[in-house]
Amino acid sequence: MSTIQENKNIRLSQWSAFTKAKCPRCRVGNTFSGPTYGFKVQQMNEFCPHCKLKFEREPGYFYVAMFVSYAMNVAEMVTVSVAAYIFGLKLDYENLWYFVALLFGTTLVFSPFNYRYSRMILLYWLSPGLNYEPERSKNN
Repeated sequence: MSTIQENKNIRLSQWSAFTKAKCPRCRVGNTFSGPTYGFKVQQMNEFCPHCKLKFEREPGYFYVAMFVSYAMNVAEMVTVSVAAYIFGLKLDYENLWYFVALLFGTTLVFSPFNYRYSRMILLYWLSPGLNYEPERSKNN
């Protein structure tokens, strides 16, 4: 029983906390209430369940996440287009609709990922004054 409690007190690295969508201040509480992919709707918590950080720092705060998501989407589309070209899908008029369908499918598949991680990038690396506070990661 003591080993389980000791494992809960292990601090996560910044990258590990980012990939698991943990609170940027305490790295313990979940930022989202659902999985990235699944039948349950992915919803962002208003406050951190552990340290009570309000994630939306000001009204309209997550509008910036749209620009981050746009950049992620462009990078994914370019990567998939280049990969399709390398694997033999020639870029000519006859194959234009294959590229359009491929890019549309890419956008659709990566939408939940982009939604979650554009907000996490904003919280972790683009928010001045929001830093990790190790004393907040202790059990309340």
